[in-house]
Amino acid sequence: MHKLIASLGFLVAVLSLPAQNELWLESVNLPLNSGLQSYAHGEHQGKWYLFGGRLDGLHRRQPWASFDNAGHNEEIWVIAADTTAYKLSLSGISTTKFDQLRSTNINFYQLGDYLFLVGGYGISQASGNHISHPYLSIIDLSQLASLQAGDSIPDAAVQQIYDEDFAITGGSLKRLDSTFYLLGGHRFDGRYNPMNGPSFTQTYSNAVRRFQLSGNFPNLTVQWDSSFIDPNLLHRRDYNVSPEIREDGTMGLVAFSGVFQVQNDLPYLNAVRINQTGISEIPNFSQYYNHYHCANVAIYDPYNKAMHHLFFGGMAQYFDQNGVRTQDNNVPFVKTIARVSRDSLGQFQETKLQVEMPALLGSGSEFFIAPGIIEYEPGIIDYSRLNGDSILIGYIFGGIESSAPNIFFTNTGTQSNATAKLYKVWMIKSQLQIGAVEIEQKSPKLPWQLAPNPGGRPQIWYPAPEASGTFKVVFRDESGKLIWQEEWIHNNPDLSGHFDINPQELNTGIYLVSLYLNDELLSLQRWIRN
Repeated sequence: MHKLIASLGFLVAVLSLPAQNELWLESVNLPLNSGLQSYAHGEHQGKWYLFGGRLDGLHRRQPWASFDNAGHNEEIWVIAADTTAYKLSLSGISTTKFDQLRSTNINFYQLGDYLFLVGGYGISQASGNHISHPYLSIIDLSQLASLQAGDSIPDAAVQQIYDEDFAITGGSLKRLDSTFYLLGGHRFDGRYNPMNGPSFTQTYSNAVRRFQLSGNFPNLTVQWDSSFIDPNLLHRRDYNVSPEIREDGTMGLVAFSGVFQVQNDLPYLNAVRINQTGISEIPNFSQYYNHYHCANVAIYDPYNKAMHHLFFGGMAQYFDQNGVRTQDNNVPFVKTIARVSRDSLGQFQETKLQVEMPALLGSGSEFFIAPGIIEYEPGIIDYSRLNGDSILIGYIFGGIESSAPNIFFTNTGTQSNATAKLYKVWMIKSQLQIGAVEIEQKSPKLPWQLAPNPGGRPQIWYPAPEASGTFKVVFRDESGKLIWQEEWIHNNPDLSGHFDINPQELNTGIYLVSLYLNDELLSLQRWIRN
């Protein structure tokens, strides 16, 4: 348990963290006779449109059997209203569009009605081989809205732009301001071979490739910007990239884990922050769970300036066994649901939740934010706008479901499958608690004291602030429930101050008290009312 008492030599930052039993999953049956994994998706008018991906489970080891033609998804899956599902055909579009839209591990991002697809790995009819497709495809989802089951999408609904720098699979496509970010991944051409035989060539991008688009659909053009290149930090693929609101309120991205380390065939345990000015490794942080791509969602708590990233299942080098973190360098399938949180001072920590996935699944699945959930920024749930207690925050669909943790060396194609399962993800807001991270700080910005402690009617004492401003004190119980808060204005920055506290709501017990100045957290203290 983290220390909760602040001293003059330490600043304690609030993390408004969901408790370990904050979530529960509800299974939903869809009218589908097969599943899908490692797909791209967009949303339009309450419908999810799923492109590419694989119809089978974990790829086999033999080059002739891995990523075979039968496993390609040659339809667009449409899912709506929890219970409705149907498929559209790709037969009406040109060959290069068809091949890319049925590939797997496509990098994708949605902006308005348009879904942007970059790269992806699969069969090229032109070359007669497996390739990473060198295209950016832009899909106008509004042109698919009126189509019925079995209809073919019009060729005019897809604009495709050729560039060899788009030949990336297993990376991630995001957007900051008006610039697209193609993060990491690799170019993989030929048939997979775990013994590194001559059946393929592979080149990691080691970069964040950035570009902008100009014009109007279907006449968009690409302008490349400078890339961020780092052969160590960006030598990764098949990982999770999540948006974040940074400590200063600006937008950024975080690249979590992924494979493979430059010197070892093992996942990365570090993470990388990316924004418009460059990249940086997160110091003093290791991510032990959820190493491969899996369903994930970002949640921002603007009140405490804290980010939370939830990861659901997948594959990882570590898992918990009887409460003990256990290492398996075969990187098995896991049930783990974990959270990575960042506080207002930029400190990251990982927590494994008690709730788990209902099976060994999650790898290659995706998370869909529920209708009605307010997003602080696109892809980031606004925690302060979650109303109620048990809240449906989203859905998890598809992915690989495995019959055992380690099946790679015995895989004949029957030990795993692409699942058709859909899960509702509920958050129980009343189960929230406050965690605190103790951070060494030689010069606290504004040390303050709550006294007497223990006591009945305390006062807050603080030295002269640098400027006039608004103070706010917040009392929560040990479970994290808000009990009382009040604001006051300090007009004279040359004078120290104090504030009398006499709320009727404070019964005998232990409280976590945080003090803010102009909405910036100063620190948190533990106080006992007698």
